[in-house]
Amino acid sequence: MSTEPLFMQLEPVEGTTVCITFNEARYEAPAGANVAAALLTAGVRRFRGTPVNGSPRAPYCMMGVCFECLVEIDGTPNCQSCLESVRNDMVIRSQEGVRHVLRETGGDASRLASQQELL
Repeated sequence: MSTEPLFMQLEPVEGTTVCITFNEARYEAPAGANVAAALLTAGVRRFRGTPVNGSPRAPYCMMGVCFECLVEIDGTPNCQSCLESVRNDMVIRSQEGVRHVLRETGGDASRLASQQELL
C-alpha cells in the first residue's frame, strides 16, 4: 500500500497562511482552505476512529455527504472538516469512538444528556 499523499497542492498558493493544531501538532495552512484539505495536504491520514473497532477514517467525498471526516474543532465535536474553513489558532482533534451530543438547555436533550452521564 502506498504511503504517498493522495492530495497535493497543484499550484503554489500565494498569500496569507494560518496556523492550526491537529492532535497537538502545529501546521500551516492557506487562509480560506477547508480543514480536511489543509490536513490532507499536511500529510494527516487518520481523522477519526470508528465506534466499533477504532478503524481509521479520513475524508471521502469532500462535500459533506459521507461524515467520514468528523473531527472536534475548538472543543465542538462532530464537525465535518470538509465544510469548515481554517482559522488562525484553530485547535482540531481527531474524533474517537461514539459521537456525543452536546447538551442543550431544556427539553428532552437535557434529560437524555443527564441519563448518559449516569451510565
